[in-house]
Amino acid sequence: MFPSRFHNIALCSLALASLVACGPSSDVKPAGAGGPPPAEVNVMTVSSGPVDLTTDLSGRLQSVRTAQVRARVEGVVDRILFKEGAEIKAGTALFQIDPRAYRASADAARADAQAAEQLLQRYQALLEVRGVSQQEYEAAVTRAKQAKATLAKASIDYENAMVTAPISGRVGHALVTEGALVGRGDATPLVNIDQMDPIYVNFSQSENELFSLRQAIKQGKVKAGDSLKVQLLLSDGSMYGQAGKLLVSEETVDVNTGNVFLRAEFANPQRELLPGSFVRVRISQARMEQAMTVPQRAVQMNSNGAYVLSVTSENKVAPVPVQIGPMSGDKWVVTGGLAEGTRIVLDGVQKAKPGATVKPVDPTSPPAPAAPSASAASQQGL
Repeated sequence: MFPSRFHNIALCSLALASLVACGPSSDVKPAGAGGPPPAEVNVMTVSSGPVDLTTDLSGRLQSVRTAQVRARVEGVVDRILFKEGAEIKAGTALFQIDPRAYRASADAARADAQAAEQLLQRYQALLEVRGVSQQEYEAAVTRAKQAKATLAKASIDYENAMVTAPISGRVGHALVTEGALVGRGDATPLVNIDQMDPIYVNFSQSENELFSLRQAIKQGKVKAGDSLKVQLLLSDGSMYGQAGKLLVSEETVDVNTGNVFLRAEFANPQRELLPGSFVRVRISQARMEQAMTVPQRAVQMNSNGAYVLSVTSENKVAPVPVQIGPMSGDKWVVTGGLAEGTRIVLDGVQKAKPGATVKPVDPTSPPAPAAPSASAASQQGL
């Protein structure tokens, strides 16, 4: 019995030794010992060139023309003849005020005017043969003139019973309903019409900004723009597709705000821009012949000021302090600290830690052709 037990223990010891001998060698590295691959970041190479200096300002859209349609005669609204929110032409019928009383007045005035005219013609013939006196003839002339004036007013009142659009544009919602009594005591507002193509944007710029710009131009640091370019930034940050033109630039400063009033005009064929909306106006006011610019998203800020993350020739990340100046669209003009030809990180800043190795990718470069697969290579006889 004992020899059998010792025999089993010996076999187990030999099996355990075999497992240890078959284990991993001490010179084989564990999985993952090489570390993760370098982080991929988008980069750009800084270069210099002509730059337009821009300023972003707050503005509000305004219709080129706005008409508040009012009732010119008293009466009850019979019909509303337009579709709210529709584009209409000048002269389009909008409201019908009960015309019966005005039609009767116009008919009576027309008959009275005809009678007065006939009487005047008869008196004129009688005056030549001394059948009537000069005083009677002059009274007939006065009566004929008064009858014509009465007819003219009655005709106008009858025409005003049909309310029409004074301008072309987009009609708003009706301010009255059928059956409403309008025009009693005042000219009742009925509806508003806005002409929206083109459309104005009103904005202002501070006196200090204009003074600094003029001083820079005077000192030769920048050149005055040949023509001011005006663009709109919509609420989602996108650029409006139509460029605008500056119409008004006040030469006086508002004593209450210290700003100068400006107005630009934009085409609005699709009615995308709505009156009353707030927008950002980007205006180009000067030009630098040679300057370096970097996108806003590439510039970081800390307690020491602005800096960018550069990528060295060894693909190492290194912070570079920079001095920034005015804006050029969505880019900063770099006035110092950055050498031309430097690669800087655009996207992936959170992965690009100073001193870390990264994999730089230039998004403007065409992608490298993919290597052929094994099956494709075998088909091509490779």
